[in-house]
Amino acid sequence: QVHLVESGGGLVQAGGSLRLSCAASELTFTFTDYIMGWFRQAPGKERQFVAAINWNARDTSYVDSVKGRFTISRDNAKNTVFLQMNSLKSDDTDIYYCAAGRWDIRTARGVEYWGQGTQVTVSS
Repeated sequence: QVHLVESGGGLVQAGGSLRLSCAASELTFTFTDYIMGWFRQAPGKERQFVAAINWNARDTSYVDSVKGRFTISRDNAKNTVFLQMNSLKSDDTDIYYCAAGRWDIRTARGVEYWGQGTQVTVSS
């Protein structure tokens, strides 16, 4: 069983920044075999794609609403993926989930492993 453990969520004022981290902790999980990404979900709504990064970090993808504000990166030596979130808005308030999949993870059906989620709350 692969465990993706998120950290870095919290409460921040609008315009502020947060950095989320997600570490994969499983010896049989070859981190570089996986596209890593982030989704977010509000209560009663579907989980929404936020960002993804391929194994060598040369290809990234973002939902339009976060382009220019969020940056996804990864450290393959530490089996960790990051999401730097700047210029946060109240609309960014959600639970953020780390995701891993070997193919296209821009939709939830492509995700093979999920983290447990971390709450991000942006106060206006």
